[in-house]
Amino acid sequence: MALDDDIAVLSQAPLFNLLERDALRLVAFASENRTYREGDVLFKKGDRSDGGYVVSRGAIALDASDDGSPEAFLAGPGSLIGQAALFARIERRATATAREPSAIIRVTPSLMRRVLEEFPDAAAAIQETMAEELNRLTEGLERVRQQLIAIDGEEIPAQTPEDDKT
Repeated sequence: MALDDDIAVLSQAPLFNLLERDALRLVAFASENRTYREGDVLFKKGDRSDGGYVVSRGAIALDASDDGSPEAFLAGPGSLIGQAALFARIERRATATAREPSAIIRVTPSLMRRVLEEFPDAAAAIQETMAEELNRLTEGLERVRQQLIAIDGEEIPAQTPEDDKT
C-alpha cells in the first residue's frame, strides 16, 4: 500500500484522526504493514502487546471469551485495535483473527512516543480525548453503581479519598 493510502486510512482511525498531516506521514512511514489470510490469528488473549493496529482492509474479529464464542466484535477498515497498546506494553484482552483476507498498520509504542514528542499539539489533543473517554467511563460506572444500589435496596456510601488512606 502506498504511503498516501496509509495516511488516508490512518486519518480515519480513532486518535490518529487528531494528527496533522505531517504526523500522519511519520506514522505511515515508520509503521509496519502486515497482511493476513482468512483465519490467521494476529494475537491471542493474554499475549503481550506489540503495539496498536489500524485495519486498512478486511475484517478482524476480536473475541474476548475463552470458549470461541461467535459473538466477536468485528473491526473493519479504519478501526483501531488496541488503543492502550499504542502507549504501553499490555496484556491483550481478546484474540484477534482475520475473518477474510486483511491488512493492518502496526504502530508501536516507541513510534507513538516519537510522534507525540515531535508534535506536541497532537499529544495535547490525544490527552484531552482520552481524558474525556475516561470521564465518560467513570460516569457510566457511577450510573451502574447507582442502579445496583437501587436493585439491592441498600444505600452504600460513596467512597472518599480519605477512605483509601485507611
